[in-house]
Amino acid sequence: MTSEAIKARLRELCSRRAPDLADEDDIFEVGGVNSLFAIELLTFVEEGFRIRLEDEDLDRKFFRSINAMAALVERKLDAQG
Repeated sequence: MTSEAIKARLRELCSRRAPDLADEDDIFEVGGVNSLFAIELLTFVEEGFRIRLEDEDLDRKFFRSINAMAALVERKLDAQG
């Protein structure tokens, strides 16, 4: 899966909460995230990309923006081989 394809899927989910969100925007600062959406986002990332998030992956910095989430997904997919 390409980086752009990963970002497109993440944009689709995030656009429900923050329609004008740019890839580098901090979703916590624009007010697009509450606790329910954070859980939805974690579930989407794990199930949608078929990766397993470990405790060290649950740092806010990895979910701050579409770019950050895409980098996390790419790293996890690469590690799976």
